[in-house]
Amino acid sequence: MSDYEVAIVGAGVVGLACAARLAARWPGRVLVLERHEGICREASSRNSEVVHAGIYYPTGSLKALTCVRGRRMLVKRCRDLGIPLLACGKVIVASAADQLPALEELLAQGRANDVEGLEVIDAERLRQLEPGTRGVGALWSPASAVVDSHQLAASLEAEAAHHGADLVFGAEVVGVEPADGGYGLTVTQGEETTTVSAARVVNAAGLGADTLSTMVGIDIDGAGYRQYACKGTWWSIAPRHNHRLSRLVYPVGRAEDPGLGIHGCFDAAGGMRLGPDFVFVEAGDDGVDLSVPEAARAKFLAAGQRLFPWLEAEDLSPDMAGLRAKLVPAPKQWRDFVVAEESARGLPGWVTLVGIESPGLTAAMALAEVVGQRLSSS
Repeated sequence: MSDYEVAIVGAGVVGLACAARLAARWPGRVLVLERHEGICREASSRNSEVVHAGIYYPTGSLKALTCVRGRRMLVKRCRDLGIPLLACGKVIVASAADQLPALEELLAQGRANDVEGLEVIDAERLRQLEPGTRGVGALWSPASAVVDSHQLAASLEAEAAHHGADLVFGAEVVGVEPADGGYGLTVTQGEETTTVSAARVVNAAGLGADTLSTMVGIDIDGAGYRQYACKGTWWSIAPRHNHRLSRLVYPVGRAEDPGLGIHGCFDAAGGMRLGPDFVFVEAGDDGVDLSVPEAARAKFLAAGQRLFPWLEAEDLSPDMAGLRAKLVPAPKQWRDFVVAEESARGLPGWVTLVGIESPGLTAAMALAEVVGQRLSSS
C-alpha cells in the first residue's frame, strides 16, 4: 500500500485548491510537497490579484471554462468565509476611434463565454464611471474584481489540513520512479533525503512543472510541456493618488502590446499600480532577476499616460516583479491550460498541469475540479 493516495507537488493557489478538494475525497491520505518554506512563494504571490471575468479566451477552451466557473466559485467562497474581495468591475478602454471595433469583438467573445453584465459604453459614460481616465469608449465588465489572494490561499490550506492533508514545506522533489500501483518520490529536506510513495500524483509545480514532468520520463518537447519564463513588473503610483480609481482600467490591446497591455490596478487599501509588462527571460546561476529595472520607467509612464492624463513621472516608483509560466516562446502565440492525465504515456494516475498562467488564480478551484475528474477517469 502506498503511503498516500495522492501526492500534490506545489503549494501555490492551484496546488492548494487541489489539496482542499482531494483531501475531502481521501481524508488523511493526501500529501502536499512544497520546495519553499510556505505557501504561494512564486507566481501565486506576485500578481495583480485580479479576478478575471473570462472575456479574452476562445470559447470552449479550458481557460474560458475554468475562468468563468472558477470566478463564481471564488466569489462565493470569499463571501462565505469573509475573505476580502473588491467587486469593483473593470473598464477596457479604447484610446482612439480605430480601437472601437475591438470593444465589440471583446463583447461578443465575453458573451459567448457566458460572462454576465458586459456592456460597451461611450466616452461620456466612461467619464462618469472613471472621471480621470481618457478614452473614446470602453467595455464595462462588472464581474471583474480584486481578491486578497493570500487569504484565499490560506483558506484553501486550512481546508486541506482540516481534512487531514499533510503539508510539508522545504521539501523538494528531486526524483520520481513509477512503481507498482503508484509512484515513489525522492524528496530532499535540508540535508535529509527520503522517499515517499503515492498511488496518484498531481504535478502542480508551477514554474517547475516541466522539470517534474521530465523526472517522470515525459518528453516535454514532444508533449508540448516546455515552459518559458516570462517576467512581468509593476510600478507603484504615488499614494497621493490612492483611491483615484474605483475600477480596474485596462487598455484595448494594441498590436505592439504583448499580453493585455499595461493596466491600472489597485489593492484592498486603495494603493495603485501599473503593470505588468511582458518580457521573456532566462534563468542565470542565481535564478531569474526579479528586480524592477529603472530603464522601464519611460515605457510605464507612456502606457500609463495613455489612460491617465494626470499621471506624472514622479508618481511612479518600482514595485515588484513576478514570473508567468508560458507554453509558447513568443508574446502573440496562444496556448490553453494543460491538465492531462498521463495514462496514454504509461503513467496512470499522474496528472500534469502546465502553462497555468493568468487566469490561473481566478480559475484555481475550477481547475481542481478538472483534476478530480481526470483522477476519477484514471
